[in-house]
Amino acid sequence: MLDNQLKRVMIVAGESSGELYGAYLARELKRKIADIRIIGVGGERMDSEGVELIARISSLFGLVEALKSYSQIKRTFQKVIESLKSFNPQLLVLIDYPDFNIKVAKEAKRHGIKILYYVSPQVWAWRKGRIKTIGRLIDEMAVILPFEEELYKSHNIPCEFVGHPIMDELKDVLEQLMGKGYLNGKYDFLTDNLKSKAKEGLALKPHKPLLTLMPGSRPHEIEKLLPVISDVIIEVSKKYPDFQFLIPIAPNLQEKEVEKIKALEYINRDITIVKGQSMKALIASDIAIIASGTSALQAAIVGVPMIVLYKLSFLTYIIGRLIVKVRHISLPNILLDKSRENDSGVRIKEFLQKEVNKENIMKEIDLIINDRKYRDDIKRQLKKIREMFIHKEASSRVAGKIKSLLES
Repeated sequence: MLDNQLKRVMIVAGESSGELYGAYLARELKRKIADIRIIGVGGERMDSEGVELIARISSLFGLVEALKSYSQIKRTFQKVIESLKSFNPQLLVLIDYPDFNIKVAKEAKRHGIKILYYVSPQVWAWRKGRIKTIGRLIDEMAVILPFEEELYKSHNIPCEFVGHPIMDELKDVLEQLMGKGYLNGKYDFLTDNLKSKAKEGLALKPHKPLLTLMPGSRPHEIEKLLPVISDVIIEVSKKYPDFQFLIPIAPNLQEKEVEKIKALEYINRDITIVKGQSMKALIASDIAIIASGTSALQAAIVGVPMIVLYKLSFLTYIIGRLIVKVRHISLPNILLDKSRENDSGVRIKEFLQKEVNKENIMKEIDLIINDRKYRDDIKRQLKKIREMFIHKEASSRVAGKIKSLLES
């Protein structure tokens, strides 16, 4: 029996970064709306914020990888459709994951449920026609990249750039390390003292340089990137013996992949492996090697020079190259390409497919470590990215939108 006094919201996230945004949104909703019940698809972090999970997220991605998990995705979809009927949410929040969520939106629309799409699919990169489909289905769009707002508004779709929810995570970590109110809208919050405290908080040596390695949150990324990461650790250990190494493991990663990462500990006694804590890890870092994804934007916002790696199955990659229409694959570079003001032309180094090898990565690490002008140029470009997001509070703004939609 449903309590008609309760506000009922469903949140559907499809992978690890979206699940984090769902968790922060759930926290803000509970702050703003006293009588609310939230169910959804997510993982550990949404669960910890009081979301009643009807299904767990899938960590698979890509054409070949998704085919392998088709039965799991189909079961999750069925649970969502059943919950739209039994729970009858007054509002459905969809977070990215378009192939799945657009199908969910069609079902919700059929039942007269209001829909907020939070975190746009990358329609600016490929399958731009989805904008019209999304516009027909949703009540409002909340986007997290500054150039996306105008794209939707040009199609007469209600839309607002709300900022990026990783700023909520950053604020939490900074206050944990430095005390309440530390961020407070500051652009230059990254001090040597903060970096040292972050290292100490991760049981690292505060005065030794740190290379953080982030092999991704999906099984196929880990399978393809771990061998080269292993080679790089060995090479950096020889060439720069002062370096220590950190690998933050994505919270929703399957145990099989966790064990593969932990097996790297035999290479070097200075490898530390932690669960989650990617933001703290990046604050502590001097250099980062990152599987392309949200972590690259996290690194940009905290000003860490990085190398981005991207390696998919051959078939997925070939199809992707045919349909994706962007110069770069990492969010920091895409944001810099879209905003040419005071542009030095320097971009984060991206290595794709066969370029992902020890030689290429070491060449860039050498440049970052030994060429101060190059390193400073990168940091100036990263500061430009940080300025796009620093005054925004995405989760709070989206929760406010939801409150208005529920009350209208």
